[in-house]
Amino acid sequence: MNVEAIWTFLSTQGADFGLKLLGALAAWIVGRWLISLVVRLMGAAMHRGGKIDPTLTNYLKSIVSVILNIVLILAILDIFGVKTTSFAVLLAGAGLAIGTAWGGLLTHFAAGVFMQVLRPYKVGDWVTVGGVTGTVKELGLFGTTVVTGDNVTTIIGNNTVFSSTIQNYSALSFRRVDCVAKVANSVDVLDAIARLKTAVSAIPNVAASPAPDIEILQFTPEGPLLCVRPYAHTDHYWQVYFDTHKAIIGTFGLAGYPVPETPVAHRTV
Repeated sequence: MNVEAIWTFLSTQGADFGLKLLGALAAWIVGRWLISLVVRLMGAAMHRGGKIDPTLTNYLKSIVSVILNIVLILAILDIFGVKTTSFAVLLAGAGLAIGTAWGGLLTHFAAGVFMQVLRPYKVGDWVTVGGVTGTVKELGLFGTTVVTGDNVTTIIGNNTVFSSTIQNYSALSFRRVDCVAKVANSVDVLDAIARLKTAVSAIPNVAASPAPDIEILQFTPEGPLLCVRPYAHTDHYWQVYFDTHKAIIGTFGLAGYPVPETPVAHRTV
């Protein structure tokens, strides 16, 4: 380390560099506060009208925030004497790696724009995107944020979402809840179906139309396997799912149905 060179720099340019550093720090703090204020006021104005979808609002806020932060960084570089033209040359000379990374970001950005136009889902929808199932928290500039059922925040790149299958469970007014129930061979199947229809229809939040489907799904060595399929709004899906299983157990218990048992295989001597 050249101590003399450092001392020469500090004695000749130290004060100027220190002032620039303090100015850059002040510009960063004030700039970030102003950007946060602008984005917050922009979001409040969009929400106040009530005509702009929250998904689009968050997307536009992300774009404005990124643009303003880039402007702020360029302004801070200008304080240190790095002109925007020099900065552009520096980025251009960074090589293929930056270009490739930027190209990847552009694909996610373009996919996000297409999803804003096509609207396959919105904030608050329960979806499966990119192999992840959960509630959409945000459709961002480059990625979609999903909160899974076990409360894990997951971010999926927009291009990954757009290039794979998208399942939106909240798009329609109701969903079918798929459950099964097995009865013993000695049980009157029609009696079991009638009892289940009454019990399942009485479950809170089960849709009256379409009515629950309860039919013989298949035959097994232990006894017939019944499909029990009530319909419910997406918000009540899991409540109806679990209550249906409780209704099956309660109904069969009150009826005194025997538990289906696997037939014992007879061995030949």
